[in-house]
Amino acid sequence: MPGADAHARDAALLADVVREAGALALSLFRTDLKTWTKGQSSPVSEADIAVNDLIAARLRAATPDYGWLSEESADDSARLGRRFTWIVDPIDGTRAYLARQNDWSVSIALVADGLPVLGAVFAPASDEFFFAVRAGGATRNDAPIAAAPGADIHLPKIAGPKPLVERLGHVGCGEAMHPRIGSLALRLARVGEGDIDAAFAGGSSHDWDLAAADLIVHEAGGEMTTLAGERLIYNQADVRHGLLVAAGRARHAHIVRHFRDNPIG
Repeated sequence: MPGADAHARDAALLADVVREAGALALSLFRTDLKTWTKGQSSPVSEADIAVNDLIAARLRAATPDYGWLSEESADDSARLGRRFTWIVDPIDGTRAYLARQNDWSVSIALVADGLPVLGAVFAPASDEFFFAVRAGGATRNDAPIAAAPGADIHLPKIAGPKPLVERLGHVGCGEAMHPRIGSLALRLARVGEGDIDAAFAGGSSHDWDLAAADLIVHEAGGEMTTLAGERLIYNQADVRHGLLVAAGRARHAHIVRHFRDNPIG
């Protein structure tokens, strides 16, 4: 962890930058944007780049000794030698953003020695600002939040890829699972606030999708791990992650036991 003064500075900086980035993204939302595809199928728009440039300019100028990892920046391996690294998704849920749906977010974490120490997920279109400080709790719009208690499985309160949710074995009772949430970071943050009981990630996520929400979930009294119950480590050479689950602690333990007893594949 940084010293107390630096940590408070970084927390204030993060909150300000995320709000600035969200305002910029919102100003471009539902306008005509240039778009293209990176990799095989990942959409990118000029809004993603503009927001990324704003965040990079603000954070990198204020903390030049910190590493940098963003979905929309070329990876620089120098981050691997830095104790502190910013991990950024300028617009998480670009497909939802381009489809003019509200369920997208700006997601930024500060990671120290592989674990998040600050995290913010901001959904400007619905005015939801989630923030967490390691050992300092988690909030939504400045009000403390907590993951839902209990261990029961109720499909309308479970979000994630349908094939994965169906493996919980509670299908066939006439219930529909929770509607899809376009931003994975926002999906996970809503576990932290108790709006949904549990959320899955389907195996194609990266550090920038997860790090901020990971801290929010944990500081809200939940757990977010692999299906085997292993904690995630960030700012590694490989920033990809496999199947994941987030939930309040009792429900998380129940789900992890279920997948240990009923392994995939």
